Amino acid sequence: MSFKFFALLALVAAASAVVLPVAVKHVEYHDAPAEYHFQYSVHDDHTGDIKSQQEERHGDNVVGQYTLIDADGYQRIVDYTADEHNGFNAVVRREPLGHKVVKAVPVAKVVAPVLTKVAVPVAKVAYPTYYHH
Repeated sequence: MSFKFFALLALVAAASAVVLPVAVKHVEYHDAPAEYHFQYSVHDDHTGDIKSQQEERHGDNVVGQYTLIDADGYQRIVDYTADEHNGFNAVVRREPLGHKVVKAVPVAKVVAPVLTKVAVPVAKVAYPTYYHH
């Protein structure tokens, strides 16, 4: 009986060790190159969220720009390009706006409890000193 068990176990181990070739079909799409243009912008004076982006693609060439207002009052402007030969390239500029645009938005009011000083007795404890020669 144990011989049949070991034979079955060896058969299962051998079957699981066999690597079956997997057929992969490569499909090429001969569609027109990708073409798009988009842009968006946000201008929220309440929160100070001011940003924009525009981008266009013609085939494998992408050109775009995005801007945002940093908390220190500078506008960050990023011009970028991407293509098959040069990869992704970005040029970052920062220009002062002349004023900070950080807005304080109250989240919640918290009332802290008032603590009073209380005298707490401190006990002096003597610990034995172990002296090793």
